[in-house]
Amino acid sequence: MVVDGMLLNGFYSLWGLLTLALLILSIYALVHAALQREDAFRAAGKQTKPFWLIILGLAVVVQLLPLGFLLLNLVGLVAAIVYIVDVKPAIAAVTGRGGHGGRGGGWSSSDGPYGPYNGNR
Repeated sequence: MVVDGMLLNGFYSLWGLLTLALLILSIYALVHAALQREDAFRAAGKQTKPFWLIILGLAVVVQLLPLGFLLLNLVGLVAAIVYIVDVKPAIAAVTGRGGHGGRGGGWSSSDGPYGPYNGNR
């Protein structure tokens, strides 16, 4: 059937794009972890730098394997997401690189949603 072939091709194209996106996410997490100071991981209380480099490196390797170990891919994806959502912000807070508009210092106690609040002075 021609329709079945078109649906399968569309599914495999979507699956390929999803796999590529997950690989890019894992590579981003690995590169970010490699560029951070080792003491920042300890100061943030988030395991050690070698731990995260090994976990994220294995996640990238598993996603590059053509065998398609779905369970291992899922574990690697979870590791990359945990790093990006939990570890990366904690390291940014410790190192002072919070990413708040390029100010570099993070939030002040007098900051509002659109910048510093000065009480109409």
